[in-house]
Amino acid sequence: MGGGSLKGAWQVGAIQAVLETGFKPEMIYGISAGALNASFMVNEAGHQFAANKFVDWDLVNKKLLRFWLENITKPSDIGILKSKWSLGIDTLMSRFDGLLDTNPLHEKLKKYIDLTTLRRSPIALKVGAVNINSGEMHYADPLEQHFLDYLRASSSLPIIMPAIQIGGDYKNAFLDGGLREVVPVKKAIEDGATEIFAIATHPKKRDMEPINYRNLLSLIDRIKDISVNQFENNDLEWAEHYNENLMSIAGFSINKKVKLTIIRPDETVSVKLTEFTIDDIKSVIKAGYEKAYTVLH
Repeated sequence: MGGGSLKGAWQVGAIQAVLETGFKPEMIYGISAGALNASFMVNEAGHQFAANKFVDWDLVNKKLLRFWLENITKPSDIGILKSKWSLGIDTLMSRFDGLLDTNPLHEKLKKYIDLTTLRRSPIALKVGAVNINSGEMHYADPLEQHFLDYLRASSSLPIIMPAIQIGGDYKNAFLDGGLREVVPVKKAIEDGATEIFAIATHPKKRDMEPINYRNLLSLIDRIKDISVNQFENNDLEWAEHYNENLMSIAGFSINKKVKLTIIRPDETVSVKLTEFTIDDIKSVIKAGYEKAYTVLH
């Protein structure tokens, strides 16, 4: 599951099409919005398995769809823009902590994601975040003590959202994994995956319209889109050439071919973090389903 902020709704539609093929994942990896979708799915699978020793993936899909349609309907469901006065004071005092107050999103994570359930789930999970002090990428799994902090960090967009202190340690702060990787295919292959559905949220080539680059939010969004698009292309191109190269990763010889299916939009998914409605979310989910259905059939 690749990153993409609200484009995670497009990913939800694609997930539905994948699960309709009968595919039953054993491991789910995510970055940014993909980390949220992945964690929700693994949590729901764990909940079902605890109740009846069985995972109904159709129900997992329905619960994920319902989460988005009931909880991600307007900008304030994600975060609240801080006042210019408080931003100015925080910046002057060297305590800047993002343009948005993301408590609304974090409260939803507390409500829907349970660490014990994740740990007992039969489906493996890893989410990627970047240490802003060292610049290193870290993939966290639920067995780690502060996994939920890493999950929050993985989906915390630089500048727009606050850096997340892992375990409350200000020296150990993390942000969106998309700073280094966008689609976590390499990590999945390192861990032994042999069949992968990689669901990205950006087109390979995108036409960008001019923006008001003196508007801070618009400028940040454009910078993010440019870098994320390139990182995503790099991740997927590496994966596409993997079977040809069968390279050595991290000192280990990898010689198993991987069945790889890439699902990504043909055009830019237009949905703005600061201006969207439930109808926008429904439209984006529908578009993701239609594209994935076409790829899979």
